[in-house]
Amino acid sequence: MLERITRNITTASLFLAVYFLLNIVLRISLPHTLDLDEAEQAFYSQYLLAGYGPQPPFYNWIQYAIVSVTGISMWVLSVPKNIILFGCYLFYGLAAREALKNRSLAAVAMLSLITLPQVGLMAQRELTHTVALLFATSLFLFGFFRTLRRPTVGSYLVIGIATGIGLISKYNFAILPFAAFIAVLPDREWRNRLFDWRLLPAIAIAILIILPHALWLPDNLASASGPTLERMTAEHEAAAGLPRIGQGLLSLVIAVIGFVALPIVLIAAAFRRNFFRALASTSPMIRVIERMMIVSLIAFAGVVVFAGASDIHERWLDPCLLVLLIYLFLKLQAAGFDLSAGLARFRPVVPVFMVVILAILLLRIVAIQYIGTYTRTNVPFSGYVAELTATRKPVLIVAGTKFVAGNMKLEFPDVPVVIPFFPGSGVPEFATAKGPVLVIWRGETADDPTISPGFANDLARSGIHLQELKTLTLPYLFSNGKKSFSIGYSWVEGGAK
Repeated sequence: MLERITRNITTASLFLAVYFLLNIVLRISLPHTLDLDEAEQAFYSQYLLAGYGPQPPFYNWIQYAIVSVTGISMWVLSVPKNIILFGCYLFYGLAAREALKNRSLAAVAMLSLITLPQVGLMAQRELTHTVALLFATSLFLFGFFRTLRRPTVGSYLVIGIATGIGLISKYNFAILPFAAFIAVLPDREWRNRLFDWRLLPAIAIAILIILPHALWLPDNLASASGPTLERMTAEHEAAAGLPRIGQGLLSLVIAVIGFVALPIVLIAAAFRRNFFRALASTSPMIRVIERMMIVSLIAFAGVVVFAGASDIHERWLDPCLLVLLIYLFLKLQAAGFDLSAGLARFRPVVPVFMVVILAILLLRIVAIQYIGTYTRTNVPFSGYVAELTATRKPVLIVAGTKFVAGNMKLEFPDVPVVIPFFPGSGVPEFATAKGPVLVIWRGETADDPTISPGFANDLARSGIHLQELKTLTLPYLFSNGKKSFSIGYSWVEGGAK
């Protein structure tokens, strides 16, 4: 059966579609408390903005467009994410088909994406903007390989569309088209692709896609780059000078190993001696991919040396190393070995990973009392809402964080949920609110709902004066009452009389 599934991209895509459908069903079946990225999307879906802060706006625009038609729900948060992830796998398969001669090998390469932890597990578990980045990266690789093999206006436009989407999905995507440009230069035949008139409409469409955000960015550079720079410098705890550079380069090496180790081990175990013998094989396409990955990693090393980065995360390498699996299968193909035995051993890895990932997504929530590390999805927001609104309903909710705001928006789809000083000054909605306003926040820890000085100050500057601060404590979902989570809240009357 697995051999039939991996016969071509079509059958493999149908298999993947069933898997992503199961992911949707699982997420809908689990508690409807939102994780951090999901909560951000629920909160941001109230606004159509050119920029939202530290992350580019592509995923927010997609979510806003859907929510504006359907309203907010768990389905609306889960289905688009899985469709975009499915698109990542699909275009990766199409890119593999352009690079590889064997269609069955291309299908296996597509399915093998699930062995990359950042794609198979992390993207499914909690990420959103990275999901859009993965999609854009796969789309770019498809357009890039097709342009190298069979250049058409359409293939160039795919590159342009992917570049535009990628740049407004995650800023680190910019490394990929730069690396591709440099990688093609040494090849005499493919260098002509860079000086083709069809590149002009590709550039034009990329500019059109990024233009609204590009116009917003110069005036908001601090809010767009500040949080990311803080994470890259390990929140300013890194040493200065050469020790800091050494820490950053070591972090980069560890991130690369963490990114590539698992799929390399699995493919090596499946193909055995052929894998190691194939490492010496080469071809023009292999050399282009090697140059792309090398240039990308050099660019990241430059970020460490010149931008002060000392803490590189694995997921930041997505646009640089996502091509790895195509590269490895190209090596095996170029070696000319009989790959049937290795493929037979590798194919079962895919369904096993699917089952393991679904099990992890389930057990990390429902078996939490045995694991001990409680997730945000175990916070009992539905219970809070039932307690808080037993006698009155809010006309406006003012939240202390995006995590709280997004979850309250999911619970109250028709009630505005705001955070002070986003996107404008203060809380203008409070002045026009006619009725009870719920102010709600979480503390620094699960059992300490103390209001933060920053949030309290923002409320005061917005003309919201809390009369009585209250606490509500409920046990985590699936905790069997062993551990609780506390929130702070206060009811105030709206400014309108």
